[in-house]
Amino acid sequence: MLRILLGEPPRENSGVLAEAMDNMAKVASMLRREMNTHEDPDHESRKLEIWTRGLISSLDELEQSWFAAAFFRKSVVAGYMDDMSPKEQGEYARYVYFYKNGFIRVFSLLDKLGTVLNSLYDLNTGKVKVHFSYFTVLRQFQLHEKHTALAGELETIKNAYREPLENLRKRRNAEIHYMNAEMQDDLWQRHQGLHDKIHLEDLDSHLEDLKQSLEMVCKSLAASFRYSNEQWHKGKIAANLKRGHHPQ
Repeated sequence: MLRILLGEPPRENSGVLAEAMDNMAKVASMLRREMNTHEDPDHESRKLEIWTRGLISSLDELEQSWFAAAFFRKSVVAGYMDDMSPKEQGEYARYVYFYKNGFIRVFSLLDKLGTVLNSLYDLNTGKVKVHFSYFTVLRQFQLHEKHTALAGELETIKNAYREPLENLRKRRNAEIHYMNAEMQDDLWQRHQGLHDKIHLEDLDSHLEDLKQSLEMVCKSLAASFRYSNEQWHKGKIAANLKRGHHPQ
């Protein structure tokens, strides 16, 4: 959608983004077939299908946010806020909007994935922490011995992207709990020299953190739904849904 508004051609999915989208679509289709065959009396298949299709939409929106932020960043050439023309200030504001939208969506999407995994594999994370995050679900996964292959793969993916995720987490926390992340940068610079011009944050470094985190999200989704697809074909998910239970 955003590519069309920006005069760019539609996205063609490739790489880990395509793998994640394809694996989620396969699981959503299998859940739909399960409902058509067994009528889904407890609505468990329907709930999981809705959640899975919601993840597909969320990933699409996250990728678009990164793309739009990168698009508007190209028009920001001044190194200082005071040196920007009114037009460039507008382009910078649009970059900030989509960049913020992107890093907030990273953690929102991961938490949604955690909710699906918690339900699909009966992890009972809510007993550990009522309002749990994806990372709480990962820790809970380590305590279960029946899905060690998936738990290990997701942990490896998380550890490989620890630095960009931590950078985004700090900016997300500043944005949500304290003040706008870019305002915090400005205040720090004002503290260093009251009358100095405000230097822009490292836009390329921030965008790279967002890009790397998007890649982490794609890999986590691809692994989770590839594993669920395999479990389905082994009969370990479908059989439990028919009985109205989660896979153990």
